[in-house]
Amino acid sequence: MSMDGRRRCLDNVWIERFWQTIKREYVYINPTDNVKELRDGIKNYIEYYNTKRPHQGIEHQIPMTKYAKIAA
Repeated sequence: MSMDGRRRCLDNVWIERFWQTIKREYVYINPTDNVKELRDGIKNYIEYYNTKRPHQGIEHQIPMTKYAKIAA
């Protein structure tokens, strides 16, 4: 990647997609004004996201399972 700024808009595409998913699948469905409740809910959702939720980008496999196979 060059340092001249070209393609900079693509740098954050993965994290932007991740947060879009969290908002769509958790935050908008479970609105709260309580910050602690929101943080705990997002923490639990991320645990679910990594250990139980199938991901289209890795052939509908669960990330933890996919990476455990690679690491073995």
